[in-house]
Amino acid sequence: MNFEIQKRALSRVIHDDLDALIVLWPSQTALTASEKDPLSDLVRQAIRTGDLELKTGAVLVMYGQTSIKARHVAVVCSQDNTPVQIRSAMGAAWNALKARKAKNLGVYMAGEWNASCVDAAASALAEASYSYTTTLSKPQHRTLKQVKFSAAEVTSELRTALAQTQALNAGVELAKEWANRPANHATPTMLAQAAKALAKGPSFKCEVLGPKEVAKLGMGAFMAVAQGAAEPLRFIVMRYNGAASTQPPVVLVGKGITFDTGGISMKPAAEMDEMKYDMSGAASVLGVFKALGELKPTINVVGLIPATENMPDGLAIKPGDVVTSMSGQTIEILNTDAEGRLVLCDALTYAERFKPQAVIDIATLTGACVIALGGVRSGLFTSDDELALQLQQSGDLSGDLCWRMPMDDQYAEGLKTRFADVANVAGRAAGSVTAAKFLQRFTSKYPWAHLDIAGTAWKSGAAKGATGRPVALLMHYLLAKAKAPARAVRRA
Repeated sequence: MNFEIQKRALSRVIHDDLDALIVLWPSQTALTASEKDPLSDLVRQAIRTGDLELKTGAVLVMYGQTSIKARHVAVVCSQDNTPVQIRSAMGAAWNALKARKAKNLGVYMAGEWNASCVDAAASALAEASYSYTTTLSKPQHRTLKQVKFSAAEVTSELRTALAQTQALNAGVELAKEWANRPANHATPTMLAQAAKALAKGPSFKCEVLGPKEVAKLGMGAFMAVAQGAAEPLRFIVMRYNGAASTQPPVVLVGKGITFDTGGISMKPAAEMDEMKYDMSGAASVLGVFKALGELKPTINVVGLIPATENMPDGLAIKPGDVVTSMSGQTIEILNTDAEGRLVLCDALTYAERFKPQAVIDIATLTGACVIALGGVRSGLFTSDDELALQLQQSGDLSGDLCWRMPMDDQYAEGLKTRFADVANVAGRAAGSVTAAKFLQRFTSKYPWAHLDIAGTAWKSGAAKGATGRPVALLMHYLLAKAKAPARAVRRA
């Protein structure tokens, strides 16, 4: 789907050759007569008669107006033109028009617009029109091909924002694609192949390690999770070199459990199919690298994906087993369904070799985070205030929201055990925090943050499907870092 933006008055847009037209109408525009055209007159009349309410998401649909070339028109109120309101309004407008299967859509933005507004409008439209097709015998492909945004004033800032959003949407949709695939169409080997396909061009490299290489590295925790699976593990190392080699990279670590049965600590059967989404962290890393290839920012980024299934084979790890991580720390496995932290801890240790300026892991890690934050915000865990602020700001700017959670040392008390250096679970209380405290043990040599996306990576019910989060948050963070000097890296 291609986006364009042009400076164009509504009086001209209504004569453009479009399959359909969406007009975003903030409430303040209704109070003036600044727009002099037949469509604006109709809108103001509809407001006066009560046919169009001045509340976000209220839609007025028109068909076959002689003064308007587009056959289908949806006027939708976006109230104060905040990004959140624009997202809601665009979704409502598309729902009103989607049955028309428009290929060429116009979007007129009434009122004042900034970069965040353009990003919100384009992202919402991409999300609303997305269609999964991979495993369908008769897929319904997205019909929308071209979107032309128009506004009374168009700045270079708006053009840059739209180009950036188009690239980010490509990354989000790649993340959705891989997260939505069933596990037999998204094995660790297939993920590795997808990573290699992305790593084309002089700025990219991709290395895939198999069981022998991982064993040689001493990744005992990662191997322990994989030992019950018939599908062989893959450790994927992706590199984007967009800056000087002297600049330390940002490392992204994505949990890649391509299917999670829980292992010996078996999950209940109900909704277990959704455990195909347990590699959403890995999918988000793939999505980020897709966007990096589109935008080519001046930054170095490493993506690490420990990929495996978690299966209850006769060789699978058992509750009470003790394994040795790459760091040398021993881990008592009290619950085999807490496998994500086991694959991540070895990847976090591996990240040390890149001498990173920051490491961010992304994982569908705990049901406790879903209970705490629901599906609105991802959980953000870090003891680094600067990194926390940067990620929070990136979330706010992108609309891909997160919320900082506590990391007090007292939360780690429940991870103590007589039989190893650390247990892989504590009690039920503060489960998302104790999981983060476990991971923190392996991150002493660099600034680190953990994003728990268990509540935000996918939706259940009638709208079941991957969200592509937190690709947008991560890309806003990386683009901001590309414009700022790297800070000194903490050493042990």
